[in-house]
Amino acid sequence: MKTAITELFGIQHPIIQGGMHYVGFAEMAAAVSNAGGLGIITGLTQKTPELLAREIARCRDMTDKPFGVNLTFLPTLSDPPYPEYIAAIREGGIKAVETAGRSPEAYMPALKAAGIKVIHKCTSVRHSLKAEKIGCDAVSVDGFECGGHPGEDDIPNMILLPRAADELKIPFVASGGMADGRSLVGALAMGASGMNMGTRFVATKEAPVHDNVKQALVKATELDTVLVMRALRNTERVLRNKGVDELLEIEREKGASLKIDDILDQVAGVYPKVMVDGQMDAGAWSCGMVVGLIRDIPTVKELIDRIMSEAETIIRQRLTGFLDGKVQTDKARAVA
Repeated sequence: MKTAITELFGIQHPIIQGGMHYVGFAEMAAAVSNAGGLGIITGLTQKTPELLAREIARCRDMTDKPFGVNLTFLPTLSDPPYPEYIAAIREGGIKAVETAGRSPEAYMPALKAAGIKVIHKCTSVRHSLKAEKIGCDAVSVDGFECGGHPGEDDIPNMILLPRAADELKIPFVASGGMADGRSLVGALAMGASGMNMGTRFVATKEAPVHDNVKQALVKATELDTVLVMRALRNTERVLRNKGVDELLEIEREKGASLKIDDILDQVAGVYPKVMVDGQMDAGAWSCGMVVGLIRDIPTVKELIDRIMSEAETIIRQRLTGFLDGKVQTDKARAVA
C-alpha cells in the first residue's frame, strides 16, 4: 500500500509506532521497522544524549530499515538538553523524528538542517495548522480516544480526522483508537495517510515490557481507562488501577485547588515500576480506549501483516461489494 506517509518515510506499510515511555526501546522500534512500519525509539526514556546515541546504534544492529526517534518537549522548569539530544539523533543518521508536547518550533532549524522529516503529535486542528506553518512534514492527529494526553478539546477521531483533512495541506496519520485493519481503512477513508499505534504495540511479543502489562491489556475493556489531571489542564488517559483510584480520590478531595505535588506519588516514577517490574497498581500509566480491541499478544510482524491483510479484504471485497450492488451480510471482523 502506497500513501503520502509511506513515501515520506520510505516504509512499506502506512503504520507508525508512536513514542512510548519505557516501551520505545531498540527492540520495539526494530521489530516494527522490520515488519514494514516505522519504529520509533523514545528519546527521553534514555536519561542522557549519550545513552540515546547508544540506543540508536543498538537499533541499527537490529534493522536496516528506516526508524525514527520521539522527542517530547516537556513543560518543565529545567529542560532536558534538547540540542544535545538532537545532535545524537543527527549523528545517528536518523531521518524521522516524532515530536510531541510543546511546539518544536525552536528546534525546527536544527532538525531541518540535518535533513530530518518531522511528524508532530497534535490533538486539535489549530495545533496541526501551526505544525504545518512552522515546517513540520506531517502531523499525527490524536483523537480523544488516545492513551496519554488527548488535549483539552475532547474531540474524537470521527470528527477530528475529517476536520484535519479539510484544513491541512501536509499529510497526517490517525492516532487514538487504532488497532486493526478496520482502523486503517477508517482512517484512510477520513483523509489520513496512515495510522499511529501505541497501546496496541505494547501487547506484542517483542514489546520490552513486563508480561503483567501485556496480560492487563488483553484482559481490559474499553471501559477500563480513565482521565486524570483534568483540573491541572494536563489531562491524561490511563488504565485504571489501585494507584489511579487513589489519585482520583485525591482529585475529588482537592477539587479546583489540586496541585501536582498532591499526586506525585501516583504519577512520578511510575513507568519503571509498571513496565520493568510489573507492579500494575503503582500509579498512572498511559493507555488508550483501544485496549477494548486487544485480544491477543502476537509478534509485531503477525500484527502488521494481519492489519494489512484485513485492510485489503475490507477495501477490495466489502467496500467494493457495496458499489457493485451486492448486499453485504457479513460483519467486518478483526482480531486486534
